[in-house]
Amino acid sequence: MPDFAALQKAVHNDPYAMYLGALDILHLNGHDLRDIGCKARREILYGIIKPNSRIQFSEAIPGDPKAIFYLVDQAGIEGIVSKRADSKYRSGPTTNWLKTKSWTVDEFELLGVEREPGKAAFVLLAEPGTGKYVGSAFISLARDMKERLWKRVPEHAGPSPEAMKKRPATQCVGPGIKLRIKHLRGDHSKIRHASLLGFRDEE
Repeated sequence: MPDFAALQKAVHNDPYAMYLGALDILHLNGHDLRDIGCKARREILYGIIKPNSRIQFSEAIPGDPKAIFYLVDQAGIEGIVSKRADSKYRSGPTTNWLKTKSWTVDEFELLGVEREPGKAAFVLLAEPGTGKYVGSAFISLARDMKERLWKRVPEHAGPSPEAMKKRPATQCVGPGIKLRIKHLRGDHSKIRHASLLGFRDEE
């Protein structure tokens, strides 16, 4: 199973123990391969990867895309990338690659709110029961819901946890406020691409 937190840890602590998953090749021995179709480029790539090396070929998954995405979603993986087999490689945004994300909604405890003039506002979140910091979520609420949040923060003001002391723009709160958060599937020890949907008690 993919583990984004473990990947980040390995990058910093033990990079030479990692394997590279190679999925495409753009140049080879001075030749530009970008005008060759994706499937043909990958065949070239597969042919030059040595067996038992730390470079591994990223295999394609054949089958119906909806069925594949269903299995990925059920497994708790954050999504899939689909590519047109005959597409040439072009830099920048393109419709030849499609990333389909798998979202889930979970409950977390509010640690605080981070607001700075001219910047987006975020809620800082903790794992329920442990109070362990798991990340932040963009505040994507209607105006009335935001006003309720701004009101609750000073009402439940609390001391700054150790993880928050380096964030001077944060207003911290005590335990008790539960939030519903939409985020990518995966390891809950560090949520990613998260947004606030509302309070748990206002479902």
